[in-house]
This record gives sequence, structure tokens and C-alpha cells, in this order.
Amino acid sequence: MTTTVPASTVQPAPASRKTGLGRIGLYVLLVIAALFFLLPIYLLVATALKTPDAINLATTWQWPRALNWASFADAWAKIGGNVGNSLFLAVVSTILAAFLGSLNGYALSKWQFRGANILFALMLFGMFIPYQAVLIPLFQFVKSLGLYGSIWGLILAHVVYGLPITTLIFRNYYAEVPDALVEAATIDGAGFWSIYRQVILPLSVPAFVVVVIWEFTQVWNEFLFAATLTNTTSQPVTYALSQLAGGQAVSWNLPMAGAILAALPTLLVYILLGRYFVRGLLAGSVKG
Repeated sequence: MTTTVPASTVQPAPASRKTGLGRIGLYVLLVIAALFFLLPIYLLVATALKTPDAINLATTWQWPRALNWASFADAWAKIGGNVGNSLFLAVVSTILAAFLGSLNGYALSKWQFRGANILFALMLFGMFIPYQAVLIPLFQFVKSLGLYGSIWGLILAHVVYGLPITTLIFRNYYAEVPDALVEAATIDGAGFWSIYRQVILPLSVPAFVVVVIWEFTQVWNEFLFAATLTNTTSQPVTYALSQLAGGQAVSWNLPMAGAILAALPTLLVYILLGRYFVRGLLAGSVKG
């Protein structure tokens, strides 16, 4: 004989109730963390939209009553040329560092030769050398090449400093590519460049996305080389931003508006390529 239990007497499982409360608590913590990290952005935008006489300590967190869009026009008039320098610098440096890092990773992972591991370790050692330690020798080297004061000297510095990390990313990524593909191409008569162009390069999109985001952001935000290796005609936007806030009496709406304008290119790169970033990192994290 079957006994039916009334629906009103069925109690929810304690485990499911705890799970629901834990999820709510997690969401609350995530919202608090998001607000904490968004507060500086709010302050940045609010200050940029204020007039200079409306900026004071008492009204720091208040939204402006009247929006002052002229701050962005004034900031662009001062840093627009430097933004162009930074775009040229970041794009060229990123392309060169990504291409050379890809070749290094391909050679070190698929064309093993005597001393390859030692060479790779020496390249990685360059990642741990601080900029300040090599600034004077780098300055002398760039000057000896006749590139001091030009954007090309700055590109050279960023490409050289970007090679260790780009080589590491590509080497780990190519280690997952089956050796059978390279061996089959070799049997078919393909050489080093043919295999790279026809086999390796088409499989490299996720790794290139990671390298492009990483290198573009690093080059765009770098300040020390920008202040040391360039002159007034080739200085990138990071140096120009420091000049907006110079002096004793600072109109804070101007550097805040400049900071927003300078952040837009990197924000655009993350919006366009961000969804591939984690995928590309994980693709080279475990050797199959």
C-alpha cells in the first residue's frame, strides 16, 4: 500500500538552503568589491566634468550640477599629438614583439638544438631585470645608434624588453601543438619558414591575442623610457599627462579629462579582445 505525503509537510533540504544563502552572500561581496573598484572611476569622471572653481575638498564626491565638456577639448588640445605618438609606438612595438616572440617560441619548442634550454632561461632572466638597472646603458646604446630622441629608439627598447614574456607565452603555447604536424610537414618537404607560415601561424590566434593585449597595455602605460629616451616631438601620452598636472596651481579637471582620453585605447583593446584573453592563457597552461 502506497502512502502519500502531503506537499505542505515536505521541508526543503538544509543543504540547498545553505547553498542559497552562500550564493547571496557571494553576490553581496562581489557587488561591494565592484563598487570599491568603481569609486576611483566615478571620481575621475566627476572631476573631469567640473569647472575649476567647483573642485574643492568639500565637494569631491559630488556629481557636478553643470557638465563641463570643455575639459576634454582642452585636454585633447594639449595631448592629442602625444596620443598619436603612443598609438604608433604601441602598435609597432606590439607587432614586432609578437612576431619575434612567435618565431622564438616556435624555434625553442619545435626545433630543439643544443643549448636551447639555456638560451631560453637566459631570455627569461631578462624579465626580472628592472628598468632602472639598465637605464643608463640603454640610453648610451640607443644614442650610439643615432636613435635617441626619436620614437624608433623607444620602439627598440620596448621590443627588446617585451621579447622574454612574448617568447614564454608562445613557447608554452606551441608546446601543445602535436609534433606529428611538424613531422608530417617535414616529410612533405616543408622547411622552417613553410611550416611556420602554413602550420604554426594559423594555430596561433589565441596566443597572439594574449600577447597583443599584454604588450599593448605595457607599452601604452610605460613612463620611465618615455621620459628618458624621447624629446618633445616624440613623447608619448604618459609623459604628456604628467605635464598636465605640473605646477603649483593645478586645474584638476584637465588632467582627469586627459587621463580618461588616454585610457580609451587600452579600454577598446580589452573590449574587442578581452573575451579571448583567458582562453588564450589557458590554451598554453597545460601541455597535452
